[in-house]
Amino acid sequence: MKRKNYEDALKPLKAKLAGMGRWAKQRGERIVVLFEGRDTAGKSGAINAIADAMNPRQCHIVALPTPSERERGQWYFQRYVPYLPSAGEVVLFDRSWYNRAGVERVMGFCTEAQYRTFLCQAPEFERLLVDDGIRLFKYWLTVDQEEQEKRFAERAADPLKQWKLSPVDMQAREKYAEYGAARDAMLGATHSTHAPWTLVDFNDQRLGRLTLIDHLLRNVPEGEIPAQPQVLPPLSGPALKETFGGPLVPIPPYQAGDDR
Repeated sequence: MKRKNYEDALKPLKAKLAGMGRWAKQRGERIVVLFEGRDTAGKSGAINAIADAMNPRQCHIVALPTPSERERGQWYFQRYVPYLPSAGEVVLFDRSWYNRAGVERVMGFCTEAQYRTFLCQAPEFERLLVDDGIRLFKYWLTVDQEEQEKRFAERAADPLKQWKLSPVDMQAREKYAEYGAARDAMLGATHSTHAPWTLVDFNDQRLGRLTLIDHLLRNVPEGEIPAQPQVLPPLSGPALKETFGGPLVPIPPYQAGDDR
């Protein structure tokens, strides 16, 4: 999808996302959105597109690192509970508790017993969240292996994106089929009426973002409060310049090619 077409289509969706934020704050709603998918699927881009339209004090992105030794000794879901939203908040999980059914399962980071326990407990954990009033959305972002390889190559060649390539990511390139089998088992065990999965084609990331955001907005009941025009009263005196006393002075403006 061409960038201009994407940006033109995204603008009204962002206005609606801002309206969803006002609605959540006014109603005390709690919204959780999980973003899952293969490496390079486009989770971060979709999350940022949503978060950019919302108040950062209200909308929180959660991307947890590798669990600590203490966290590995906890009930598996325990480390995620502190990040759940309070009234009026939206939480976007860049990967979530489904790590156990994905990367941990495929890469051998959990035992078979831990994996089986997760598949049994995840639907019950999510039922507790939904029964308590949390609006839970679970998205799987799909990407074909050929497109995935293009994105891996782009990351490897771009110094600004190389940080996205971890040793686990490099090993995952050879496990496309294994990740597919783990995904199918996960979806089969954790897709439910109270917490369904939604699949979104992300082979075209821009079109995928628009599709996902539109779906989210359409499935939040009465989820938008339009912005109200605000008129600023005139200043009571003349506008002042920002000045500093003592030795403090601003640095000179940046200029391209300046090798200071």
